[in-house]
Parts: sequence; structure tokens; C-alpha cells
Amino acid sequence: MSSHNLDVYMPVLILLAFAVIMVIGALLVGKLIRPSNPTDLKLTPYECGEEPIGSAWSNFNVRFYVIALVFLIFDVEGALMFPVAAVFRKFVEIGEGGAVLASFLLFITILALGVVYCWKKGDLDWVKSYQVSGKKDK
Repeated sequence: MSSHNLDVYMPVLILLAFAVIMVIGALLVGKLIRPSNPTDLKLTPYECGEEPIGSAWSNFNVRFYVIALVFLIFDVEGALMFPVAAVFRKFVEIGEGGAVLASFLLFITILALGVVYCWKKGDLDWVKSYQVSGKKDK
């Protein structure tokens, strides 16, 4: 590569250097002007006014994360539908309406199948019941 081709990257490198200098400068100025008087109370793990009780390690139900991920998937689905619906008339005018409608319906079908799968699997229930399969006592 010649040096002429690398000249186009010079503004990016200057901006990157400027960003690094700004971040380091902001951290340095903050360290210099902030007060530093740690006390035993300030060094406790929680500064929310509550005394820490017990261990910081606790079990969280994974279901909350699963429901959050399912929500994000369908939230993104909604966000992706609006631009297509906004320009659909233009696609119809240029003769591509059928292809766009088919891909749009395929997209919605896949997401609907995803909802059915999550529903059948029980991932949309707040409290999941576990059934033990086996022989019943007589």
C-alpha cells in the first residue's frame, strides 16, 4: 500500500487519539479534584442506607432472564416491522410488493412459531410446574 492510501485514515486516527486523551484527561481531572476521605461506613459494600445482611451471593431465578430475552426478541420484531410498513407502498409502486409481502409474512410466521414454541415449552409462565413422570402408587 502506498502512503497515499493511508492518508484517508488520518482523520480517524486523530479522532481516536483525541477520544483517548479526553477519557484519560477526564479521569485524571476527576481524581485530582474529588475529595478522598474514606470511612468505615463508606467502605461497606452497600451505600444505600441498609446494613448488609447475609452473603452477597444469592440465587436468581433464570426465568426472569428468559422472559426478558423473549421480550427483547419480540420488541425488536416490532421495531423491524415499522420501517417495512412505512415503505411498503413504494415497493408496490416499483413492482416488488409481492416479494416484500412474502418476506414480511415469513418473518411474522417464524416469530409466531417462536411464540408457540415458548408457550408450549412453558417459558412464558411465571411459575413453572414440574411434573414427575413415573409409575403411580396403587
